[in-house]
Amino acid sequence: MPELAQGRLKLGAPVAIVDIGSNSVRLVAYEGLTRSPTPIFNEKVLCGLGRNVLTTGRLAQDAMDKALSALARFRVLCETMRIEEVRVLATAAARDASNGAEFLARCEQVTGQPVELISGKREAKLSALGIVSGIWKPDGVVGDLGGGSLELIEVKGHKLGGGVTLPLGGLALQDRSGGSIKKAIKLVRDAFEDLPQIEAARGRAFYAVGGTWRALARLHMKQRGYPLRVMHNYVIPARDAADFARLVERVEAETLDSIESISAARRPLLAYGALVLEQIIKMAKPSEVIVSAMGVREGLLFEQLDEAQRAEDPLLVTARELNVLRSRSPRHGEELCAWTDRFMASNNLDETADDRRLRHAACLLADIGWRAHPDYRGEQSLNIIAHAGFVGIDHPGRAYVALAVAYRHLGLSDDQVSPRLRELASTRMIDRARILGAAMRVAYLVSAAMPGVLPRTPLACSQGRLELALPEELGALANDRLFNRLKQLARIIGRTPHIAVG
Repeated sequence: MPELAQGRLKLGAPVAIVDIGSNSVRLVAYEGLTRSPTPIFNEKVLCGLGRNVLTTGRLAQDAMDKALSALARFRVLCETMRIEEVRVLATAAARDASNGAEFLARCEQVTGQPVELISGKREAKLSALGIVSGIWKPDGVVGDLGGGSLELIEVKGHKLGGGVTLPLGGLALQDRSGGSIKKAIKLVRDAFEDLPQIEAARGRAFYAVGGTWRALARLHMKQRGYPLRVMHNYVIPARDAADFARLVERVEAETLDSIESISAARRPLLAYGALVLEQIIKMAKPSEVIVSAMGVREGLLFEQLDEAQRAEDPLLVTARELNVLRSRSPRHGEELCAWTDRFMASNNLDETADDRRLRHAACLLADIGWRAHPDYRGEQSLNIIAHAGFVGIDHPGRAYVALAVAYRHLGLSDDQVSPRLRELASTRMIDRARILGAAMRVAYLVSAAMPGVLPRTPLACSQGRLELALPEELGALANDRLFNRLKQLARIIGRTPHIAVG
């Protein structure tokens, strides 16, 4: 058997990051250093290192023992996965505790790696880079809520503002307030008063990073009956987020719907995470809350990329990788992008730059389900795309790409396609997905998914006609089935179909 699995990309050696946080200690191993890093292993242990640090000034012995046990396990796992590059980070709890240096020295002995104790400002910067890495052209303020601290930093595209760190993590608030929600609210309000990062969020997106906020978002999804369980880029309108946060603050965690989906160790911190979020919304008045699954760890990886890699589109990087791993011909996917470029331009459809990148992603992913039974290719492709670990794409964009590929396999009737997924996309996006799916249905009958054919068989609109041009040597491809596919596409764009041979 080959040592490198055929489902793995040749991206160089895998890398791993160990994050010693105030609430959890986590290991994430990635397939390689790339613009769109894919985890090959992910495990966390809730240790509560930050518990009572602000009142006692020290890390508790039981928390340290639990963390060191987790780190010993992580070292064995990294050796098992043959990972040589392991970065170990420590944050607020180890920064603030008087015995933090002693604890970190033991961590280095256990892991066999140096531990980087990052400052609050560096933690804010890495969180922001995680957002830059995972969200396409972000514009707003990033908030990273941990157990010990909250980091806030402005981001616009690849440009970062100044960061600030505040002792407002869930464990820290619980500690400083003596378990009083009212006292915790006052602590948060006082900390946010006249804060530039709060002012910078007005009318813009607020990017929520951290396990407690992701847990709140998971409960919000369950309450809404949301059709996806993908956390990254989940958007909550600001007013809705504030209303839900108030609900979580005032009721016992155990009474919340679907609370069983949240670990017992994290439940006591939900109210503190909710009140911090509510105060941010009240004082900053952002337009929306966008939940991110990416933060400090992904920011650290992004920081190591060169300028050319940073400039890449993470969605298209991932789509190309899946095209390589799962399609019959990766080059055909690239040719399909160019083939539909010409068709879209000739049809004079109003297509934005974001529309174009989503269409290209769909073209690259159009053939990933070919190994499935023909009756299930559309369904399997839709599920893979809708639930894949993509970054750089929002949920409506996921729906568009998944629907376009589903229409390619299932036909253009909406009866065949998931009605829940269609709820995420606008009428315009669904229409564009049907047009692209119909064009793909023509393309694959012409090319049989093989490269070198589509560049010789252009599809274009001219003078009210939709014309597919076939060279003389491919003229025999023009049968009734191909013409019917062309007629379907022509009907939904208001053109007359024609096949020109020679």
